[in-house]
Amino acid sequence: MAGVLSGAVFAAVLTACITVWTSRRKSREEERARQRDLFASAFQAYAAYKEMPYAIRRRRHDDGAAERIRLSEATREIQSKLSYFTAWTAAESSTVGEAYTALVRELRKVAGGAMREAWQATPITEDLAMNIPPTVIDLSSLLPLESAFTGAVRAHLAALAPWWAR
Repeated sequence: MAGVLSGAVFAAVLTACITVWTSRRKSREEERARQRDLFASAFQAYAAYKEMPYAIRRRRHDDGAAERIRLSEATREIQSKLSYFTAWTAAESSTVGEAYTALVRELRKVAGGAMREAWQATPITEDLAMNIPPTVIDLSSLLPLESAFTGAVRAHLAALAPWWAR
């Protein structure tokens, strides 16, 4: 009888341990997926702002007032997202937040300057001018900060991965 009872107790304890382990694993995987989505959305907002100098140079030449409103509203919305993600990434991870803050700071300086120049340039009116060379818009100084951000994200998410997945 004692052997049957201890076997039943052992099975119950083992089942409980497996249930707890499975639950924690699922919770950890969901948390990692949530953070991965957050960091990807933050980078998407960065990429949208990075494209604005091109959008401004390619604005419609035949409806200047409407284009100014459209592009300035799009820029305002993107800037709002950048501010939101700057705060949110810092709340999730100080390392990732610092990397994102540095990236956004340089983005606003470099792409913001390129946007000012784009507004001062005449709108493109011919298909041939749609290809904008890096001599006109040079955002290459952002690449090391992009790498720093994505590296910080990778390291942060790797630390959240379970030991058997590392």
